[in-house]
Amino acid sequence: MIKEAHLSGKVAIVTGSSRGIGAGIALELAKKGASVTIVFNSSKSEAGANQVASQINRLENDSRAIVVQANLREVDAPERVVQATLEAFGPTIDILVNNAGVLFSKSLYETTADDFAAIFDVNVRAPLLMIKAVEPHLRAPGRIINLSSVGARQGFDSLAMYSASKSAIEGLTRALAAELGHVGHTVNAVAPGPVVSEMLDDVPQDIVEMQLKTTPVEHRHGTVDDIAQIVAWLSDDSARWVSGQTISASGGYTMY
Repeated sequence: MIKEAHLSGKVAIVTGSSRGIGAGIALELAKKGASVTIVFNSSKSEAGANQVASQINRLENDSRAIVVQANLREVDAPERVVQATLEAFGPTIDILVNNAGVLFSKSLYETTADDFAAIFDVNVRAPLLMIKAVEPHLRAPGRIINLSSVGARQGFDSLAMYSASKSAIEGLTRALAAELGHVGHTVNAVAPGPVVSEMLDDVPQDIVEMQLKTTPVEHRHGTVDDIAQIVAWLSDDSARWVSGQTISASGGYTMY
């Protein structure tokens, strides 16, 4: 059943949307009426990206989707994503969801400068450059949603670089909310706890088990839809008075 199209006529970009949380967000925005640019990185993700786009293009609510391959470690990738979006959907963009991210587990003594760059280039620099590329075309009141993590505010063994990158994205969210709010744009972050997705496989199992035991709501993993619903709400006009916030989407595992 197609949900009410609160985002009809809107244009969205969702990075890292060939699978997992990103795919769920893209599909939910489309169900609410938005046309969506599906952004994926490597050729192994192309089939998934095309599948998400096909699902969207089959919806009977005038939403459309295009697929763009872009390695967000490249500094010119955001501009290419934006230009492809404008060519497909017209001169304005309404919603940007910075979902793409990388995670790996390494101890302090295993971590190298290249590891630092590998995480921060994608998890922090790419969202900043995506926002910079989108902003000149962002139709007020625009919506920017960055994906953080409960790891931004908690320390986990061997996840120092990932946690640091997510703390940085929350700081970026607050600062840009202050900078871009004068025309009505909002900038927020969503911080999932453990969610059933491929990225969860990269989290040490002892951390996952500990999180489950201390998650108040049903002691379960989150689902992609749990996160997608929150992002879709932040994309809507009903969230117009919420900005500069990080919403813990964790079933109460973390309470901000």
